[in-house]
Amino acid sequence: MEKQRSHSFRGSKFLSGLLSLIIMSAYAQQPPMRQSVGEPPVEIVEMRRADLLSKRDGLDAQIFTGNVIFYHEGAFMYCDSAYLYQQANTFEAFSNVRMEQGDTIFVYGDYLHYDGNIRLARLRDNIRMEDRTATLFTDSLDYDRSANLGYYFDGGMLVDEENELTSYWGQYSPVTKEALFSDSVKLVNEDYIIYADTLKYNTESKFADILGPSRIVSDSGYVHTSKGWYNTVTDDSKLLDRSQVYSNDGTKVLIGDTILYNRQTGLGEVFGDMFLEDRAQKAILRGNYGYYDEKTEYGMATGRAYAIDYSQGDSLFVHGDTLIMKTDSIHREVKAFYDVRFYRSDLQGVCDSLHYASADSMLYMIGDPVVWSDNNQVSGNQIDIFLNDSTIEKAIVKDYALAIQKRIEEDQFNQLSGRDMTAFFRGGELYHVLVEGDAVTLYYAVQEDSTIIGLNRMESAYLEIDTENNQITKLKTYSATSGVMTPLPLLKPEETRLKDFVWLDYLRPTGPDDIFRGNQRRSSEAAEPRRGRFEREDITL
Repeated sequence: MEKQRSHSFRGSKFLSGLLSLIIMSAYAQQPPMRQSVGEPPVEIVEMRRADLLSKRDGLDAQIFTGNVIFYHEGAFMYCDSAYLYQQANTFEAFSNVRMEQGDTIFVYGDYLHYDGNIRLARLRDNIRMEDRTATLFTDSLDYDRSANLGYYFDGGMLVDEENELTSYWGQYSPVTKEALFSDSVKLVNEDYIIYADTLKYNTESKFADILGPSRIVSDSGYVHTSKGWYNTVTDDSKLLDRSQVYSNDGTKVLIGDTILYNRQTGLGEVFGDMFLEDRAQKAILRGNYGYYDEKTEYGMATGRAYAIDYSQGDSLFVHGDTLIMKTDSIHREVKAFYDVRFYRSDLQGVCDSLHYASADSMLYMIGDPVVWSDNNQVSGNQIDIFLNDSTIEKAIVKDYALAIQKRIEEDQFNQLSGRDMTAFFRGGELYHVLVEGDAVTLYYAVQEDSTIIGLNRMESAYLEIDTENNQITKLKTYSATSGVMTPLPLLKPEETRLKDFVWLDYLRPTGPDDIFRGNQRRSSEAAEPRRGRFEREDITL
């Protein structure tokens, strides 16, 4: 009995093999496909195996069923059943369709139409295309073997070990590992999502080339860009065409012509027209080149750099060779150094280095600082300005203090100098001055009818002055005091100026656009070098 079963099994295998041989012989006896004169020869699709060959009336095709195998120019194609159109050199394959090209490309699906003349495979339904780096899923795939390119047009998904990409239209080259996606593109990573109009992705390098309006979203923030590239492994990116990087709450934005940005570290380097804004603290930093650390909220700008503080009723514009701004949820700091100029409608100034701190509403100036308010000019070795809301409240001048008040009359100035000076302002107007050490003052004595009597000169160790409407209303001196008044007709020109007098109104910024010119003084008015400057190592906040 056992021998009979074994014989029956061997007989079944023999009949199956014999049937396949007969089918292949019948197929081989068919005439080859005709070629037009001058055209290169076309490789004929080979039928390698099938369990059954049949023919149906009215159907111009050979029908193969059971373990069907086709071969064409290095590719094997498998299915459960197929229609072979030998004259056209095409076939249709049904159920459990599989294509294998060497040991690198594998395609699976429910249906295949293959054209051997142009080496084009059209696959439909439940398609999976695999190579060593990625898998493509779709329901409609055309695979051009001549170009080694597969493309879908009715929605698809490409998956590798790092990312999952979906789009309505896409193509993939197993040779170059390049995939191109268009229309409703979405790249999903463990840490972020990219939404794009058009995106190119390399499954080997893991680089995504952004070719259209796109948005990158993560827990740390989001990016708007239309051109650039993104390394999905290291999170390095190069963003072009005025791209925008936002914090997760949307209050901070970084914009530039070209941005080098790393999502993990939060570091951004900007080339060309940098724009950094903190909307919560109401501050802007701009420059031709910049740097920003979104984790420490530290920003630096240079090259026509300037900062704008619009947190008060009037905006403050600050320019310097290099500007640094740091903000947090409560306070803001700005440092500027080399050729610093600033403008606000009630306050203007120039200096070598400047530090502004919103925590104490202080403006620190070093290096030949000069400040103007209304028709008053204050200068010294260092000036510290207290700001109250939108106006100047107090200015402390340390070393070589000199205050000058220009009268309405041409070439007439009230002057006050000393070692240290404190000037108090109300509503932007000077109303009280305290001088400590070596105080010297020149002021015009005016009668009630505005007639000028003469020029007073007074020297004292300490001195206090009250002013109103640009007129001195009260003067107090301390310790030894000397004074003299010279009538106007007897005044000599050299007696109308203190020793260090210099009126620098030509350096005064006249508006926000005037902060970019230099602070070069006339040769006759150049100040002697004095100590005091914020060096680069002092700038770090």
